[in-house]
Amino acid sequence: MAKDYNSERRWTVPNKRAKGYAADRKAKVHTYGPNEGKELTEYQLGLRSGYLQAQSDHTGIYKYKKALAEGKTKAEARRISREKKKKAK
Repeated sequence: MAKDYNSERRWTVPNKRAKGYAADRKAKVHTYGPNEGKELTEYQLGLRSGYLQAQSDHTGIYKYKKALAEGKTKAEARRISREKKKKAK
């Protein structure tokens, strides 16, 4: 079995647009809309990468600030914000 390369993530939880962008980047073609099936340019690939990274940053800072508000230390909050698994409620 292949072991996960990295147990930490770069803050990532994509929304609906980000899911489409991720699919586009993986396929390297437009997967929806009027340009469906056409190849993505380098510029379009870059835009999708930047958008996905922004989504990632937003999620991580939310989890970080939430942990600090709960009284965690900065080190604990940083660890929590980078966890891959969702916590059970």
